[in-house]
Amino acid sequence: MVPDPQVLASDDALVELGQRLRAAGYRFTCVTPATHARVMARCAGEQARTLRDVFGWSQAFSPGLVTADLMALLQRAEGLTAAPQQSFRSAVRWSTLDDLLLVHSAYPTEAADAVFFGPDSYRFAQVIHDHLRHTPNRVEHAVDIGCGTGIGALLIARAAHHAQVSAVDINPLALRYTAVNAALADVSNISVKHSDLLDDVPGNFDLIVANPPYMLDVGERTYRHGGGALGAALSLRIVEQARERLTPGGSLLLYTGVAIVDGHDPLLEAVRLRLAGPTCSWVYREIDPDVFGEQLAEPGYEAVERIAAVALTVTRL
Repeated sequence: MVPDPQVLASDDALVELGQRLRAAGYRFTCVTPATHARVMARCAGEQARTLRDVFGWSQAFSPGLVTADLMALLQRAEGLTAAPQQSFRSAVRWSTLDDLLLVHSAYPTEAADAVFFGPDSYRFAQVIHDHLRHTPNRVEHAVDIGCGTGIGALLIARAAHHAQVSAVDINPLALRYTAVNAALADVSNISVKHSDLLDDVPGNFDLIVANPPYMLDVGERTYRHGGGALGAALSLRIVEQARERLTPGGSLLLYTGVAIVDGHDPLLEAVRLRLAGPTCSWVYREIDPDVFGEQLAEPGYEAVERIAAVALTVTRL
């Protein structure tokens, strides 16, 4: 793996912390923020009792719950924050997908540079798994746009050991966590690079994957705000850039969400216009008809009846 030039010395501590958790049999499935809040409301005021409470549910914990060496690793990783009643919180969260262990931001993910891993990440991973299992094309060069935790790049790099896989993001924290997660997974064919979509990445690709944000977010947090009228602007920018950067036979896998208004899918309509012509084939499918229903109470969603999770596969002919 080519390390990012801004990698911090504390990253080694994060890798070691992940190794310790994995050796302890740690597992955690990350949920939506709304579900997380509901689960935590059941134990309001209580402190953590297990490592899953500390590193999954982001609960406050007393120093005696975590071993001295884990506390030292958290301090070295700059991953420890003070909490009331002489307790602490972990500034990072750890989630699992199959045999992968991934570091990302602790709950609540309110910071502008927060890195989120959750239900969309699991669905995105399944889209990639399905494609790699059924496509006959050999992947030599691939890129994960807006890599976040790096899950897309990791899945490709592990499935195609010979491939050169780039993980790009505009968020330095996402690049840091991707580098840590790649090191923890012992993957060496991923390069981590700062780039606004594909602007700063040269060459063409056999496989481009992206799981962009698709919400309207008042704080415009990087992991959540998709831009445009209803959060689809970033997804459309990716389609426009990727179609020009695919090798013959290469594919774009775009997993995102769309706000449905009066039964109409505006993202599908925009994609149809952008992909008209003989240069590519494409398949668009709805994966989940109703996600993040709580978002409908937010400003800008007054006419939206549901938010659907969708996957677009574009193949250059």
